[in-house]
Amino acid sequence: MNSKTPAEIVLMKKAGQLTRDALNFAETLIKPGISTLYIDNEVKKFIIDSGGSPSFLGYDGFPGSICASVNDMVVHGIPSSSIILKEGDIISIDVGVIYKGFNGDAARTFPVGKISPEKARLIEVTKQCFFEGIKHLKVGERLGALSHAIQVYAEKNGYSVVRELVGHGIGRKMHEPPNVPNYGRETDGPVVVNNACLAIEPMINMGKKEIALLRDGWGIVTKDHLPSAHYENTVLVTENGVEILTL
Repeated sequence: MNSKTPAEIVLMKKAGQLTRDALNFAETLIKPGISTLYIDNEVKKFIIDSGGSPSFLGYDGFPGSICASVNDMVVHGIPSSSIILKEGDIISIDVGVIYKGFNGDAARTFPVGKISPEKARLIEVTKQCFFEGIKHLKVGERLGALSHAIQVYAEKNGYSVVRELVGHGIGRKMHEPPNVPNYGRETDGPVVVNNACLAIEPMINMGKKEIALLRDGWGIVTKDHLPSAHYENTVLVTENGVEILTL
Protein backbone atom coordinates (compact mmCIF):
# COMPACT_ATOMS: atom_id res chain seq x y z
CA MET A 1 0.00 0.00 0.00
CA ASN A 2 1.66 3.19 -1.20
CA SER A 3 1.53 6.51 0.60
CA LYS A 4 1.08 9.47 -1.77
CA THR A 5 3.10 12.68 -1.54
CA PRO A 6 1.35 16.07 -1.27
CA ALA A 7 2.12 16.80 -4.93
CA GLU A 8 0.75 13.43 -6.00
CA ILE A 9 -2.41 13.98 -3.96
CA VAL A 10 -3.07 17.24 -5.83
CA LEU A 11 -3.01 15.36 -9.14
CA MET A 12 -5.06 12.46 -7.74
CA LYS A 13 -7.73 14.93 -6.68
CA LYS A 14 -7.87 16.45 -10.16
CA ALA A 15 -8.08 13.01 -11.78
CA GLY A 16 -10.87 12.18 -9.36
CA GLN A 17 -12.80 15.33 -10.21
CA LEU A 18 -12.58 14.59 -13.94
CA THR A 19 -13.76 11.04 -13.32
CA ARG A 20 -16.71 12.29 -11.27
CA ASP A 21 -17.65 14.80 -13.96
CA ALA A 22 -17.49 12.13 -16.67
CA LEU A 23 -19.79 9.85 -14.68
CA ASN A 24 -22.24 12.67 -14.04
CA PHE A 25 -22.19 13.44 -17.76
CA ALA A 26 -22.82 9.78 -18.59
CA GLU A 27 -25.89 9.81 -16.36
CA THR A 28 -27.44 12.61 -18.44
CA LEU A 29 -27.23 10.40 -21.57
CA ILE A 30 -28.99 7.35 -20.17
CA LYS A 31 -32.50 6.77 -21.53
CA PRO A 32 -34.40 4.05 -23.37
CA GLY A 33 -33.46 3.65 -27.04
CA ILE A 34 -29.77 4.59 -26.94
CA SER A 35 -26.86 2.22 -27.38
CA THR A 36 -24.05 1.69 -24.92
CA LEU A 37 -21.62 2.58 -27.72
CA TYR A 38 -23.26 6.02 -28.00
CA ILE A 39 -22.62 6.60 -24.28
CA ASP A 40 -19.04 5.43 -24.72
CA ASN A 41 -18.34 7.79 -27.63
CA GLU A 42 -19.85 10.79 -25.88
CA VAL A 43 -18.04 10.15 -22.59
CA LYS A 44 -14.74 9.68 -24.43
CA LYS A 45 -15.15 13.10 -26.06
CA PHE A 46 -16.12 14.63 -22.73
CA ILE A 47 -13.02 13.25 -20.98
CA ILE A 48 -10.65 14.46 -23.70
CA ASP A 49 -12.31 17.88 -23.89
CA SER A 50 -11.91 18.15 -20.09
CA GLY A 51 -8.15 17.68 -20.33
CA GLY A 52 -7.94 14.02 -19.35
CA SER A 53 -7.60 10.75 -21.19
CA PRO A 54 -9.75 7.61 -20.83
CA SER A 55 -7.68 5.06 -18.96
CA PHE A 56 -9.78 2.04 -19.95
CA LEU A 57 -9.29 2.53 -23.70
CA GLY A 58 -6.74 -0.05 -24.80
CA TYR A 59 -6.13 -1.28 -21.23
CA ASP A 60 -5.08 -4.92 -21.77
CA GLY A 61 -6.80 -4.54 -25.14
CA PHE A 62 -10.16 -3.30 -23.84
CA PRO A 63 -11.91 -1.58 -26.79
CA GLY A 64 -14.04 0.98 -24.91
CA SER A 65 -13.52 4.16 -22.94
CA ILE A 66 -16.10 3.05 -20.37
CA CYS A 67 -17.41 -0.26 -19.12
CA ALA A 68 -21.17 -0.45 -19.72
CA SER A 69 -22.76 -3.41 -17.91
CA VAL A 70 -26.52 -3.96 -18.25
CA ASN A 71 -28.78 -5.89 -15.83
CA ASP A 72 -27.09 -9.23 -15.03
CA MET A 73 -23.66 -8.06 -16.18
CA VAL A 74 -21.54 -7.38 -13.12
CA VAL A 75 -18.66 -5.49 -14.75
CA HIS A 76 -16.51 -5.01 -17.88
CA GLY A 77 -19.33 -4.76 -20.41
CA ILE A 78 -17.94 -3.77 -23.82
CA PRO A 79 -19.87 -0.81 -25.29
CA SER A 80 -21.76 -1.91 -28.41
CA SER A 81 -24.05 -0.45 -31.06
CA SER A 82 -26.18 -3.58 -30.71
CA ILE A 83 -26.88 -3.15 -26.98
CA ILE A 84 -29.87 -0.82 -26.83
CA LEU A 85 -31.13 0.32 -23.44
CA LYS A 86 -34.75 -0.46 -22.59
CA GLU A 87 -37.16 0.95 -20.04
CA GLY A 88 -36.65 -0.92 -16.78
CA ASP A 89 -33.01 -1.84 -17.38
CA ILE A 90 -30.22 -0.93 -15.00
CA ILE A 91 -26.77 -0.04 -16.32
CA SER A 92 -23.48 0.11 -14.47
CA ILE A 93 -21.08 2.67 -15.91
CA ASP A 94 -17.44 2.39 -14.86
CA VAL A 95 -15.12 5.26 -15.84
CA GLY A 96 -11.38 5.78 -15.49
CA VAL A 97 -9.57 9.04 -16.25
CA ILE A 98 -5.83 9.77 -16.40
CA TYR A 99 -4.70 13.33 -15.59
CA LYS A 100 -0.99 14.16 -15.82
CA GLY A 101 -0.07 10.53 -15.15
CA PHE A 102 -2.49 9.88 -12.29
CA ASN A 103 -5.70 7.84 -12.29
CA GLY A 104 -9.24 8.28 -11.08
CA ASP A 105 -11.69 5.36 -11.13
CA ALA A 106 -15.39 5.31 -10.24
CA ALA A 107 -18.62 3.52 -11.09
CA ARG A 108 -22.35 3.89 -10.58
CA THR A 109 -25.41 1.80 -11.43
CA PHE A 110 -28.15 3.92 -13.02
CA PRO A 111 -31.82 3.23 -13.78
CA VAL A 112 -33.04 3.35 -17.37
CA GLY A 113 -36.40 5.09 -17.17
CA LYS A 114 -38.68 3.62 -14.51
CA ILE A 115 -37.31 0.50 -12.85
CA SER A 116 -38.76 -2.08 -10.47
CA PRO A 117 -38.63 -1.48 -6.70
CA GLU A 118 -36.44 -4.60 -6.45
CA LYS A 119 -33.80 -3.15 -8.80
CA ALA A 120 -33.99 0.26 -7.11
CA ARG A 121 -33.34 -1.36 -3.73
CA LEU A 122 -30.37 -3.29 -5.11
CA ILE A 123 -28.81 -0.05 -6.40
CA GLU A 124 -29.38 1.72 -3.08
CA VAL A 125 -28.02 -1.10 -0.93
CA THR A 126 -24.93 -1.43 -3.15
CA LYS A 127 -24.26 2.30 -2.76
CA GLN A 128 -24.75 2.06 0.99
CA CYS A 129 -22.32 -0.88 1.14
CA PHE A 130 -19.61 1.56 0.09
CA PHE A 131 -20.51 4.07 2.78
CA GLU A 132 -20.82 1.37 5.46
CA GLY A 133 -17.39 0.12 4.43
CA ILE A 134 -15.55 3.43 4.61
CA LYS A 135 -16.78 3.97 8.17
CA HIS A 136 -14.23 1.28 9.04
CA LEU A 137 -11.42 2.53 6.78
CA LYS A 138 -8.86 4.05 9.13
CA VAL A 139 -5.13 4.62 9.20
CA GLY A 140 -3.50 1.99 11.39
CA GLU A 141 -6.41 -0.46 11.10
CA ARG A 142 -6.63 -3.59 8.96
CA LEU A 143 -8.15 -3.16 5.51
CA GLY A 144 -10.29 -6.20 6.33
CA ALA A 145 -12.45 -4.05 8.61
CA LEU A 146 -13.81 -2.29 5.50
CA SER A 147 -14.19 -5.55 3.57
CA HIS A 148 -16.04 -7.21 6.44
CA ALA A 149 -18.44 -4.28 6.89
CA ILE A 150 -19.37 -4.35 3.19
CA GLN A 151 -20.09 -8.07 3.29
CA VAL A 152 -22.15 -7.85 6.48
CA TYR A 153 -24.31 -5.02 5.14
CA ALA A 154 -24.92 -6.72 1.77
CA GLU A 155 -25.81 -10.08 3.26
CA LYS A 156 -27.97 -8.52 5.97
CA ASN A 157 -30.06 -7.09 3.14
CA GLY A 158 -30.39 -10.45 1.42
CA TYR A 159 -27.78 -9.97 -1.31
CA SER A 160 -24.50 -11.67 -2.17
CA VAL A 161 -20.99 -10.32 -2.68
CA VAL A 162 -18.91 -11.19 -5.75
CA ARG A 163 -15.68 -12.84 -4.61
CA GLU A 164 -13.51 -12.95 -7.73
CA LEU A 165 -13.53 -9.17 -8.36
CA VAL A 166 -12.09 -6.67 -5.92
CA GLY A 167 -11.16 -3.04 -5.46
CA HIS A 168 -7.54 -1.92 -5.57
CA GLY A 169 -4.91 0.62 -4.80
CA ILE A 170 -4.66 3.43 -7.36
CA GLY A 171 -2.20 6.16 -8.37
CA ARG A 172 0.21 6.32 -11.28
CA LYS A 173 -1.27 2.95 -12.28
CA MET A 174 -4.97 2.22 -12.34
CA HIS A 175 -4.39 -1.01 -10.42
CA GLU A 176 -1.87 -0.88 -7.60
CA PRO A 177 -1.50 -2.98 -4.45
CA PRO A 178 -3.35 -3.85 -2.33
CA ASN A 179 -6.43 -5.77 -3.44
CA VAL A 180 -9.55 -4.51 -1.66
CA PRO A 181 -12.08 -7.36 -1.31
CA ASN A 182 -15.73 -6.72 -0.50
CA TYR A 183 -15.82 -9.64 1.93
CA GLY A 184 -13.67 -11.25 4.59
CA ARG A 185 -12.67 -11.07 8.22
CA GLU A 186 -11.94 -7.86 10.10
CA THR A 187 -8.43 -9.12 10.82
CA ASP A 188 -7.60 -9.72 7.13
CA GLY A 189 -5.55 -7.51 4.86
CA PRO A 190 -2.70 -5.03 5.30
CA VAL A 191 -2.63 -2.16 7.76
CA VAL A 192 -3.93 1.06 6.19
CA VAL A 193 -1.23 3.74 5.83
CA ASN A 194 -1.56 7.52 5.88
CA ASN A 195 -2.19 9.17 2.48
CA ALA A 196 -3.16 5.90 0.79
CA CYS A 197 -5.38 6.06 -2.31
CA LEU A 198 -7.80 3.19 -2.90
CA ALA A 199 -10.56 2.38 -5.36
CA ILE A 200 -13.33 0.81 -3.30
CA GLU A 201 -16.03 -0.90 -5.34
CA PRO A 202 -18.77 -3.11 -3.94
CA MET A 203 -20.20 -5.43 -6.63
CA ILE A 204 -23.42 -6.84 -5.23
CA ASN A 205 -25.72 -9.48 -6.73
CA MET A 206 -29.46 -9.74 -6.21
CA GLY A 207 -29.18 -13.52 -6.32
CA LYS A 208 -26.23 -15.83 -5.79
CA LYS A 209 -22.59 -14.76 -5.77
CA GLU A 210 -21.43 -17.00 -8.63
CA ILE A 211 -20.33 -15.33 -11.87
CA ALA A 212 -19.32 -16.35 -15.40
CA LEU A 213 -17.07 -14.84 -18.07
CA LEU A 214 -18.56 -14.16 -21.50
CA ARG A 215 -16.97 -15.42 -24.71
CA ASP A 216 -15.71 -11.91 -25.49
CA GLY A 217 -13.22 -12.38 -22.66
CA TRP A 218 -14.38 -9.27 -20.79
CA GLY A 219 -18.02 -9.20 -19.75
CA ILE A 220 -18.78 -10.90 -16.43
CA VAL A 221 -22.37 -11.91 -15.68
CA THR A 222 -24.20 -13.49 -12.78
CA LYS A 223 -24.62 -17.23 -13.28
CA ASP A 224 -28.28 -17.06 -12.24
CA HIS A 225 -28.81 -14.02 -14.53
CA LEU A 226 -30.33 -11.96 -11.73
CA PRO A 227 -29.29 -8.28 -11.68
CA SER A 228 -26.05 -6.98 -10.23
CA ALA A 229 -25.05 -3.46 -9.16
CA HIS A 230 -21.72 -1.66 -8.83
CA TYR A 231 -20.71 1.41 -6.84
CA GLU A 232 -17.12 2.66 -6.82
CA ASN A 233 -15.16 5.69 -5.69
CA THR A 234 -11.48 6.59 -5.47
CA VAL A 235 -10.69 7.66 -1.92
CA LEU A 236 -7.80 9.20 0.00
CA VAL A 237 -7.24 7.94 3.53
CA THR A 238 -5.52 10.25 5.99
CA GLU A 239 -5.14 10.60 9.75
CA ASN A 240 -8.14 12.95 9.54
CA GLY A 241 -10.46 10.42 7.85
CA VAL A 242 -11.56 9.42 4.36
CA GLU A 243 -11.87 11.91 1.51
CA ILE A 244 -13.87 10.72 -1.49
CA LEU A 245 -12.12 12.06 -4.60
CA THR A 246 -14.77 11.03 -7.17
CA LEU A 247 -17.93 12.32 -5.50
